Amino acid sequence: MESAKVIDVEKQGLIKARQKKMPKKKITWKLIKQQKLLIAMSLPFVIWLAIFAYAPLVGWLVAFQNYRPQNGFFGSEWAGLHHFRVLFNDSLFYTALRNTIGMGGLGLVFGTTTAIAFALLLNELRFTRFKKMTQTISYLPHFVSWVVVANLVTTVLSNTGVVNNILQYLNFIEGPINFMARPGMFWGIVTGAEVWKSTGWNAIIYLAAMTAISQEMYEAAHVDGANRFQKMWHITLPSIKPIIIILMIMSIGNIINIGFERQMLLGNNIVADAAIVIEKYALDYGIGMFRYSYGTAIGIFKSVISIVLIFTFNTLAKKTSDISIM
Repeated sequence: MESAKVIDVEKQGLIKARQKKMPKKKITWKLIKQQKLLIAMSLPFVIWLAIFAYAPLVGWLVAFQNYRPQNGFFGSEWAGLHHFRVLFNDSLFYTALRNTIGMGGLGLVFGTTTAIAFALLLNELRFTRFKKMTQTISYLPHFVSWVVVANLVTTVLSNTGVVNNILQYLNFIEGPINFMARPGMFWGIVTGAEVWKSTGWNAIIYLAAMTAISQEMYEAAHVDGANRFQKMWHITLPSIKPIIIILMIMSIGNIINIGFERQMLLGNNIVADAAIVIEKYALDYGIGMFRYSYGTAIGIFKSVISIVLIFTFNTLAKKTSDISIM
């Protein structure tokens, strides 16, 4: 047995020595030959990505031109950074940026914490049938259209809605509150609707991560006298920490890409200043006014901010927890 081990070690040493002597080009070409089927299978997806993700980036040139569709890329005159200067001198742009970051940040923080908390509670349920039923019910809002959600929220928060009726019944308020006409409440309403819609769906990943935790750790903690809360705090949360950080890194860039459908559906003229976000601003003052170059400049700004946020958060996560996506 010992002689066989010695021979294996010698073989491994010879293979490594040969690999060192072989030029890198030969090694690369050899790997390509060995993995040619895998490369052939992945090639269509690479081509699709190049055509639909990277080729459209050529359109960013429009932001540096006074673009006219009839003149095309090559016929339109160059404007340099003019459209970016106009963008950064517009006070409404900063209002839209503030609202976007505010609602995006609230959605990220409360959406993540509620999903984790809900997953922890579901994981503690021992009645399997009730657990499965609760999971199924919690997923359903994810498939409900934002149009339906907006109508539901508007009805519940109306002057004659459930919320006002309960508050008046408990004598917390004397008369009905028009929640949908309060600019200071708009961010909270949008965040609450988003959390209600996405919590069950987002909890799936955390539940999947919890199933991979070794039961021996819980048994050892039980022997040491740990209660359920202590098990969650000292075993479950640290075990799913890598998943939490990775999802946070992937989500942080979407703070500025929150869309505008929920703001448009839940907003009105009274709360317009609190409801306008970057994408709605780009639609109204860019494409909506046939200012294609201005709209493209807004799109570039969003992309740059998203990239900066992702790289910054990834660097911080790598330094503090040694967990990153790149």
